[in-house]
Amino acid sequence: MANKYFTMKDTVYDVTEKYKEAKDLLISLGFTTIEDEAKRKTIAKAINLETALKSKKINPETFEERLIDLIENNLEEDVTSGIKESEDKADIKILGVLPCPVKNPLLEAINKWYENTDDDTVIDYELKPASMGVDWLKEDIQNGKSSDDLSDIFMSAGFDLFFDKELMGKFKKQNVFQDFTGYNEYNKDFNNDYINLKDPDNEYSMLGVVPAVFLVNKDELGDRKMPKSWKDILEGDFENSVSLPIGDFDLFNAILLNIYKNYGEDGVKKLGKTLKKSMHPSEMVKSHAKRTGKPIVTIMPFFFTRLAKGNSPMTPVWPEDGAIISPIFMLTKKNKKDKMQPVVDFLASKEVGEILSHNGKFPSVNPNVDNRIPSENKYMWLGWDYINNNDIGSLIKKCEDIFNESVKEFLK
Repeated sequence: MANKYFTMKDTVYDVTEKYKEAKDLLISLGFTTIEDEAKRKTIAKAINLETALKSKKINPETFEERLIDLIENNLEEDVTSGIKESEDKADIKILGVLPCPVKNPLLEAINKWYENTDDDTVIDYELKPASMGVDWLKEDIQNGKSSDDLSDIFMSAGFDLFFDKELMGKFKKQNVFQDFTGYNEYNKDFNNDYINLKDPDNEYSMLGVVPAVFLVNKDELGDRKMPKSWKDILEGDFENSVSLPIGDFDLFNAILLNIYKNYGEDGVKKLGKTLKKSMHPSEMVKSHAKRTGKPIVTIMPFFFTRLAKGNSPMTPVWPEDGAIISPIFMLTKKNKKDKMQPVVDFLASKEVGEILSHNGKFPSVNPNVDNRIPSENKYMWLGWDYINNNDIGSLIKKCEDIFNESVKEFLK
């Protein structure tokens, strides 16, 4: 598990001394001893990372991925852009955000692919971690007066960027985009008798999905029944008891939209009343260590459940009515199809699909990827008919208003 920042043989003291991110992550996973500086400078010098993680049954590979991601996201140097330096205008420009756990592996794969290709096409990209949000992308779209002003490829999870009629919607009407990933059908996980993610209009491409699941603190559950569905969360005894991923805009908006579609305004209001707090997923997995304010249920991306230790009271639950998904979309302009086809082929490849699915637990739509998700685990998806028949941008704002008002009313 070699990397350029630390090794598993390094002492906890050395790693936390060098990286504040390591200290914060370890504390969130239950190593509260190192909050005391005196103990950190004594006890933490006597134990290495490998032994410490083993003591709490924490997956070392997942820990390493998460810590590297935190470290690199905080580096001052820009590691998110440029494949090939050139004073000339790039032939292809790519803009987008990538889920944090897979940003770096994907960037490495893209660079390696480009270095080994014989194509002399000049590519310029700016792919930032999803934690930075999409406001900077919105500016690029808002400033565009015609499709010529747009980047050639956009990548992002969620609905608010690509389906807002005031943003990408105005270009969609101009018949600018085309899906040329070449999939006749998506992965069987997303092409079966209850779900079909493929855009029937052949405009939007999809690479994978971010599923939202539950992490239930059995020690705090008390007499309540274990929640097995979204309906259980809304109609069970979980007021002021649920941690929601409000800071993860893409996933949270997907949750709001699906709750609204299936349960109406009343469902969104009930969701607001469940709110206990919003924590980062790396905090969520060890929230049972907090002395106060413990949520009973934490809703989080499936990836972060891997950090929960084996003997923890934190129990992952895949909702029976489906893990709500935030799709990872890709939009490609069709006027440069010939030049972009090799790039699109790579981004839609089995290699990239396995990085998403196996590194990040973001199931891929590539039909050749084994997502390693049990077939009984279902997904909850808005559906193309619902998307095309609603102004999704306005609907997100409406749901946010209903949710926020419900939270305010409940806290009075």
